[in-house]
Amino acid sequence: MMTQERIQKLMSRAGLCSRREAERIISEGRVTVNGVVAKLGSSADPATDHIKVDGKMLRREEPLRYVLLYKPRQVMTTCDDPEERTTVMDLITPEIRERVYPVGRLDYHSEGLILMSNDGDLATRVAHPRYGLVREYLAKVRGNLSDSELTRLRRGAHVDGKKVVPKSVRRERVTHDGNSWWRIEVTEGRTHEVRELFFRVGHPVQRLRRTAIGPLRDDHIQPGQFRDLTRTEVERLKKATRKVASKSSDRGARGPGRGRRGEGRATAKRKS
Repeated sequence: MMTQERIQKLMSRAGLCSRREAERIISEGRVTVNGVVAKLGSSADPATDHIKVDGKMLRREEPLRYVLLYKPRQVMTTCDDPEERTTVMDLITPEIRERVYPVGRLDYHSEGLILMSNDGDLATRVAHPRYGLVREYLAKVRGNLSDSELTRLRRGAHVDGKKVVPKSVRRERVTHDGNSWWRIEVTEGRTHEVRELFFRVGHPVQRLRRTAIGPLRDDHIQPGQFRDLTRTEVERLKKATRKVASKSSDRGARGPGRGRRGEGRATAKRKS
C-alpha cells in the first residue's frame, strides 16, 4: 500500500529546507518525481518514488534534531553566503551531521540565540509571524528614552508596511556614558524590527542580543557555542507554538511563558 505525502513536506522532513522554501523550489520547476516535473500540491511516496531536487536524489528522512546556537556578531544566519562571510553553518559543522538549517533570521550585526533544526513543521510555526511566538531581546541604545519617547515606542511603528507593536519594553539600566540597556519582547519576528522601533524614537541601537525564543533561553551559553535542546525544551516549544496558533485564530496571540534557564550543555565550535 502506497503512502503518499505532499512533496514539500517530504523535502522539509528530509532536512533540505523549510516547507515554505520547498514550495518556492517546487514552483520554480526544480523538483521531479520519477522524471516528471512536480507541481505545487503534488504528492509522492518516499519509499517507491524517485524524487530529485536540482537533479539530486532527495535523501531519506533523517532523525529530527534541535540545536540552540549563540550566533556571534558578524555571522550570517544563512546556509551559505556569496561574499564568503562566516555563516551559522560554519559554526556547527562537522559536529552536527544532520542537515539542520536556521529557523528565522538574526541580522549580521546582532547576536544571540538561534534555533537550528530539520523539523520543518516546527520551524514554520516558530518562524512565521502569524504564529506570534515571542522573541526577547536585550538592546543597548544611544542615550536614554524620555517618558514620552517610551510611550511612542510602546505604541509601535510600521516596519516594512506592517504595524509592529512590542509586547513589552522595560529599561534595564543606564550606563556611565549616558546610554541605556532595554529588554524588549516582540512577536512578529521581522528583520530589523527592534532596531527600527528604537530608531523611530531617536535612539539607534548600538548592540542587540536575542535572549529568548518563546520558552527557550540559556543565560550561560557563550558566542559560538551550541547544544542540543533537551526533550523537555522541545516539548515546551511545541506546546508554546500550538498554544499561540490556537490563540491567533481567536483574535490575537499572547506570548508563552518562559522555560527553565540553561537546560543542557553548550558546545563550543572547535577551531581548526
